[in-house]
Amino acid sequence: MLEDAKAAAHPSTKVVAVTMLTSLDDDDLAAAGVAGSAHDHVLRLADLAREAGLDGIVCSGAEVKAAHAAWPKGYFVVPGVRPAGGEIGDQKRVVTPRMAVDHGASMLVIGRPITRAENPDAAARAIAATL
Repeated sequence: MLEDAKAAAHPSTKVVAVTMLTSLDDDDLAAAGVAGSAHDHVLRLADLAREAGLDGIVCSGAEVKAAHAAWPKGYFVVPGVRPAGGEIGDQKRVVTPRMAVDHGASMLVIGRPITRAENPDAAARAIAATL
């Protein structure tokens, strides 16, 4: 499936695989019958994506450093990013924007801290200032 997705994409399109939702953690994996830690699970899935010829993965900031070390040329989309001291909501594996970038994120996904802010423009600018 991963190989087919890459083959079907336009050559200039980056194809990334979603590893594990940032709203899940080790306990959620265990409840679903998946052995091991979230960290190990994400790295296994990253290896599958790399071996299939994809450009990268979507993973939490908690795993991006290890994934980047194992796949230096990978493209890493990091969701669940929250400003320091910000509300984490339903997210279980979060990092700050600065930490995500420092650990190898190629792209950050920052939703609710901006979209639910009283002033989304100011919120986005404040986050950008931390980078």
